[in-house]
Amino acid sequence: MTVTEIKQNIEKNPAIIRFGPSKSVFDLELRDLWLQRELLYFLILRDIKIRYKQTLLGMGWAILQPFLTMVIFTAIFGVFVKVPSNGQPYPIFAYTALLPWNLFAQGVARGATGLVDNAQLITKVFFPRLILPLAAVIAPTVDFGIAFAFLLGMMAWYRLTPTPGLLWLPLFIGLALLTALAVSLWLAAINVRYRDVRHAIPFLLQAWMYASPVAYPLSIVPERWRGLYSLNPMVTVIEGCRWALLGGSAPSWGLMAPSLLLVVVLLGGGLLFFKRMEQTFADVI
Repeated sequence: MTVTEIKQNIEKNPAIIRFGPSKSVFDLELRDLWLQRELLYFLILRDIKIRYKQTLLGMGWAILQPFLTMVIFTAIFGVFVKVPSNGQPYPIFAYTALLPWNLFAQGVARGATGLVDNAQLITKVFFPRLILPLAAVIAPTVDFGIAFAFLLGMMAWYRLTPTPGLLWLPLFIGLALLTALAVSLWLAAINVRYRDVRHAIPFLLQAWMYASPVAYPLSIVPERWRGLYSLNPMVTVIEGCRWALLGGSAPSWGLMAPSLLLVVVLLGGGLLFFKRMEQTFADVI
């Protein structure tokens, strides 16, 4: 019996107990999410195990990937192009930006395809579908933690110590996760119907990275364009992480406010769009 036939039987026989998503797009089913928190934990754990299953280096990839990217950026932008690095060693300058960027990029890449990757689970069992992109976005924090420990070792090598602004670091990391979740909700719902999303994600993330101050500082962006440029939430995240770890000028709240507002709008709209499309996930996927 198909999902459509089950729905028709339920409508004909109201005595049947209903199991399914709420029909209201404004019902985010937060209570159900809390009740299913154990499922969220196991999905995160499963994603971590699958990612490193049968790999030679295991979680060493969490360090190797940003490290090799840092080496390439250092050679191209630090040595040949001689991009300014706010008075910091360029390897540290680049690595402090790559960590939050990789956290965001992995969250988007996994979250956007999470529904399709779990198609068999969606069509067999009911649970709050929001758990899937949420688990996909949270799972990369393990990689971030490992790479962050390596960053502290690099800073000790260069005789750099974190600033008191380090206390603000969790807020900037939280903003990166919220941004990844907001983008993932839109892309995951669209990807159920149009599988082009999977092919577009690598290009989207590559373009987004170069539109963010990963390999270069915000200071090289012309003053008249900084307001528009700072609408990118990752500008706030990256500049905030650099300030929290390396010091320097604190991020401008005037430039941060529009990006924070944009994240709120994207997240709110993404939740409503996801809930609206959720009714058809099992039929279309």
